[in-house]
Amino acid sequence: MRPRTVWRALARPDYLLSSWPWRAAGYLLTGVVLGAVVLAGLLGLIAAGGLLAVVLVGLPLLALTAFAGLPVAAVERWRLGWLGEGPGPAGTEAVRLPAHADPPAPGPRSWLGTRLREAATWRELGHALLTGCLLWPVEALVVTAALVCPAALAATPLLLATAGEGRELNVLKAVTVTGQAQACALAVLGLVALAAGLYGVGVAAGARAGLTRLLVLPRAGEAEARARELARSRVRLVEAFEAERRRIERDLHDGAQQRLVALGMTLGLARLDAPPDGPLAAQLARAHAQADAALAELRELVHGIHPQVLADYGLAAAVADAADRSPVPVDTEVDLPDRLPEEVEAAAYFVVREALANVARHSGARRARVRGAHRHGRLVLEAEDDGRGGADPAAGSGLTGLGDRVSVLDGRLAVTSPPGGPTLVRVEIPCATQPTADDPCA
Repeated sequence: MRPRTVWRALARPDYLLSSWPWRAAGYLLTGVVLGAVVLAGLLGLIAAGGLLAVVLVGLPLLALTAFAGLPVAAVERWRLGWLGEGPGPAGTEAVRLPAHADPPAPGPRSWLGTRLREAATWRELGHALLTGCLLWPVEALVVTAALVCPAALAATPLLLATAGEGRELNVLKAVTVTGQAQACALAVLGLVALAAGLYGVGVAAGARAGLTRLLVLPRAGEAEARARELARSRVRLVEAFEAERRRIERDLHDGAQQRLVALGMTLGLARLDAPPDGPLAAQLARAHAQADAALAELRELVHGIHPQVLADYGLAAAVADAADRSPVPVDTEVDLPDRLPEEVEAAAYFVVREALANVARHSGARRARVRGAHRHGRLVLEAEDDGRGGADPAAGSGLTGLGDRVSVLDGRLAVTSPPGGPTLVRVEIPCATQPTADDPCA
């Protein structure tokens, strides 16, 4: 198995024969270039801001210095991939969460306020200052001592024959070589020093990457807190969505539906008062029929938004009601000890309803079956039909969005539909039982 980081590569006997020494050398060399550019940029920004401060133009430039670490940190996160320490061209341990939180509102003011309040912004600024003032000279010294000097020693015979014209050569301004025997001895010493230097470069690159990870990547506690907040926000969105569904259902049921009922009654009374054989009676009859059709459509719409049977009697009764409404005969076996959380019941019900709708529209099935139970702290529902199969959720069956909705509740939805059938839709949603009978699930 190939090592995933430079530290693991250093512990292997084939380190010198792998690409890791040169990846580590490239990491240090690019660090030298980056550090020099950062130092020049910081000095230029501070100098320009100071000179222009007298006319107030330089004050924004000086303020921008606080954000100088952001682009530097972005480059560093990319470079970490070369050593398997983060996202990048060769990285295998990519950071899964962003380094910075998203602003609560669009616009530069919200962005600036969010960044100034984040500890990561100031850590990245400190990293930029450290890179520009201290780290890149150290990296340049390590590369020179570990690679350049041993390489010069290893090339002594060639240099003596060319630059020294075969007579005398001053190597590294420290050793005078006057013959090929002495030059070959220095070349052997240089190769040994180069091998040791490659190990030193790996150690230096690993230490430099470790310091960079500490300063520019999200801390473990910050990442966990952000993940928890993300999960809570997704749950809040689902709860708000369900509350809005119920509000729309109540408004339609108590408002528009009742008005249509009153309209139908008024039209019925008007038909009684109109002459039975006149044109007015025929028009009132058509209007009465249209009002009844509109009322039936509205009732179906209200039922689709949030069925009252689900709110009053729970998931088992709602699944049975959906089975009765299906044009394909459906057998139901849903055994639940008690009511489940509202968001769990709603998500599971709409998965079953969408599955039965797909059975009626696409499968050509003669019969379907829905099974459900609460097992090992999870709600498990299965909808199966004897149709032609070949269903693809990605082709617009409606189950993709429901799968996303189930995943918010830490659940999962699976579709099995080989050509020729049968098609099985299975949903699992965590729901921990509680000892009290009134509230069995969390």
